[in-house]
Amino acid sequence: MPIIKLPDGTSREYDTTVSGIEIAASIGPSLAKAALLVEVNGDLCDLSLPISEDAEIRIITEKDEEALEVIRHDSAHILAEAVKELWPETQVTIGPAIDNGFYYDFARETPFSIEDLELIEKRMLDIVSRNEKIEREVWSRNDATEFFSQAGEHYKAEIISGLPEEEPITIYRQGKFVDLCRGPHLPSTGRVGAFKLLKVAGAYWRGDSQNEMLQRIYGTAWSTKKELDLYLQRLEEAEKRDHRRLGRQMDLFHFQEESPGAVFWHPKGWRLFRSLVDYMRERQELAGYVEINTPEIMDRSMWEASGHWQTFRQHMFTTQTEDSRIFAIKPMNCPGGVQVFRNNLRSYRELPMRIAEFGKVHRYEPSGSLHGLMRVRAFTQDDAHIFCTESQVQDECCSVVELILSIYKDFGFADVKIKFADRPEVRIGSDETWDKLESALRGALDSMGYKYEVNPGEGAFYGPKIEFVLTDAIGREWQCGTLQVDLNLPERLDANYIGIDGEKHRPVMLHRALFGSLERFTGILIEHYSGNLPLWLSPLQVVVASITNEIDDYARQVLDSLRSKGLKAELDIRNEKIGYKIREHSIAKVPIIVALGAREVENNTVAIRRLGSKN
Repeated sequence: MPIIKLPDGTSREYDTTVSGIEIAASIGPSLAKAALLVEVNGDLCDLSLPISEDAEIRIITEKDEEALEVIRHDSAHILAEAVKELWPETQVTIGPAIDNGFYYDFARETPFSIEDLELIEKRMLDIVSRNEKIEREVWSRNDATEFFSQAGEHYKAEIISGLPEEEPITIYRQGKFVDLCRGPHLPSTGRVGAFKLLKVAGAYWRGDSQNEMLQRIYGTAWSTKKELDLYLQRLEEAEKRDHRRLGRQMDLFHFQEESPGAVFWHPKGWRLFRSLVDYMRERQELAGYVEINTPEIMDRSMWEASGHWQTFRQHMFTTQTEDSRIFAIKPMNCPGGVQVFRNNLRSYRELPMRIAEFGKVHRYEPSGSLHGLMRVRAFTQDDAHIFCTESQVQDECCSVVELILSIYKDFGFADVKIKFADRPEVRIGSDETWDKLESALRGALDSMGYKYEVNPGEGAFYGPKIEFVLTDAIGREWQCGTLQVDLNLPERLDANYIGIDGEKHRPVMLHRALFGSLERFTGILIEHYSGNLPLWLSPLQVVVASITNEIDDYARQVLDSLRSKGLKAELDIRNEKIGYKIREHSIAKVPIIVALGAREVENNTVAIRRLGSKN
């Protein structure tokens, strides 16, 4: 006779085992009609799951955010069912929900085409209209392996062989389609909201480039048609703002296969990049930072001492010299910053010591994950490491948070989320040390009164961190800045200072990056402003364009005058019509065009046209 506790604090006792849908029906017919899932003691479950013991439950409807991930997962299953109905010889592999949607990987000799996607989507709608019941079954390992092997689904059989012996083998059936899945799922295919297939891409089986290449179909799914339409509008707007397209249009940068994941900066792009560095350098100097520069390549022993070799080796580029020494190109700046600190005997009077570095780092990212400026292998961090006493930690954290929010505001980002991430499963340092660090970092946020989310287990391997997430002009979120508190690296790399008692003490080390990656932040800025960067930030602020060649000398005088005032200006005295010049420079997102003709020469004036204006 289970006693079921409901979210409002009331309890209901049932004579026998009861399911989520039966509980919903006993509360009211409208809830039973809206019910999609049931949360049992914090775990999301199928509505049909029998509940035989006392439990706290919550009925999940489409209004609850937990439902959306399951809607997307079910959409992936419906996608797989549609593909199997259209092309029975195709093997299905895995199909999870992801941010904003879902995908499913297929093994098929013939590539899927755009026309195929249209057929698949139509068949998916048919499956939804059938409203097929989705049923959970538990099979024996042998039965499941034999079933999928005989059906030619060798990838599914391989997945089963890799599951822990004690894990139950759960199968979900909808219509004639049977799939291996942990669940949970909706009651039937007709309960899925609105979806749209988006694209096909290649994907290696299990993400390993040594394995077979599969075909991955991506889709998006939402609770309602209205939400789907809004998302598709955002996608369309995001495509218009794509920094790779605008980068070509504005002549800022390009990429080449000869150096994957590294940027070839053009003059205007590099000027924009340097503007970010100059801005940050000025803000840091005013905040009491000193700037250093450390080597890009260091011996393996340094990375072993810091702990990076053990935890980050797979992402590091290495080389071996003729005397068999192994060197690594730095993936992080921290060990170099510690070496500068510990090179001299430090006193407590010097603390806090704020050491900044615009450090170039290199990390191996899989080829398939590279994405313009947003995901690269070589990038520059606006890194800084603050060495302080334990009593100074909270004040320093507060100063960093205030600095970063002020900087984001200057760049037009007023909506910033703060996320606190605590100890991950793989970490260095004692639990006692982690307790101290987490307490100090959370204490700083609490003392400032900022709201923040908690991301359990998402801290760095050496310490907890705060992440700063920006929201751009079309509502997308970008995680940029970080602040991390670390007692482990000073211990591992033997950093000390002499305290007021004349004894050696370990400093606390704060790691902070405000832009994060300058390359990525540049891409975010371009997309946020759709290329129409603020005048102060634009890499080319003014173009002086002559209407006729007779006034070229006057155009040069105007250019010299603008440049003497510190404006970034260029001259366009080509033998082209002024309309052509204006169109070309407008496409390149130049904020101001100064047009000069005979009247301007006569009156010693200029005609100004701002980007987006028709005058």
